[in-house]
Amino acid sequence: MGKIAFAFSGQGDQKTGMCSDLNDAYPAFRTTLERLDRIHSGLIDSIYRSTDAELMKTINTQPALYAVESAICNVLSGMGIRADVVAGFSLGEIAALSYAGSFSQEEGMEVVSKRAEFMQADSEKYDAVMTAVIRMDEDKVNELAEKYDYVFPVNFNCPGQIVCSGLESEIEAFEADVKNNGARAIRLSVKGAFHSPFMRDASESFRDYLDTIDIKLPKMDAYSNYLGDIYRDSVKDVLAMQIKSPVLWQKSVEKMIASGVDTFIEIGPGTTLSGLIRKISRDVRTYSSGNMDAIRKIREELC
Repeated sequence: MGKIAFAFSGQGDQKTGMCSDLNDAYPAFRTTLERLDRIHSGLIDSIYRSTDAELMKTINTQPALYAVESAICNVLSGMGIRADVVAGFSLGEIAALSYAGSFSQEEGMEVVSKRAEFMQADSEKYDAVMTAVIRMDEDKVNELAEKYDYVFPVNFNCPGQIVCSGLESEIEAFEADVKNNGARAIRLSVKGAFHSPFMRDASESFRDYLDTIDIKLPKMDAYSNYLGDIYRDSVKDVLAMQIKSPVLWQKSVEKMIASGVDTFIEIGPGTTLSGLIRKISRDVRTYSSGNMDAIRKIREELC
């Protein structure tokens, strides 16, 4: 068996009540949420008692997903399932770095809460959204986006799937262009133009905040969205740049596979990353972890 990678999910898979069966079944899951709730007050209420509309707000989504991902990691660790390599999609990179030892789970909760605060503020400055372009190659997506002043390809997810950020007024016309060129555009469940120039102020504010805390280099290979490769030096600079820069997910996964990873466990409530990874390579195994059935399969096949 080759290496195991934990892939930590990003915004979009959140929903009220996520992973409730894990919360009921595993004390390690519950105690993690309780511990992190003491740092980010109202966290458990946000996950289990808010509306989907409230949870969709970046300032709530990011801490909630970080907490759930941290709790899943603790459940898996209790079973002896550990990663050799980690990567996270957008906000998932904070949980990945926590797992890799750059900071504790408690410190990570403070980091992700600040990140969410700054990104929420930038999101409220613009009427901006994100849309996924399906079945169109990178060159064509770039060509269509260049027709618009405020549409930016930002998430390079897998062959045939690139997410774009931009002003809603321009995204609507861009989506029509995509359709007219034989492809599909699917609007994402996020409010904001993440990983684009619209997040410049958030990136700068986050960098200033990171200067006030201690962050260590990862103790294992941890892949950066911004670099499309492993962290080698300044975690702070790279984390700040990530907010306003494209996510090079496909490149990161390909490099993980080239390094010997043959098993990916998606850490989070959904299956989005598992689907992307399967589209990148059919030669690897993928597992989700967001419910009892998924955890049971991991335990049966990997323990």
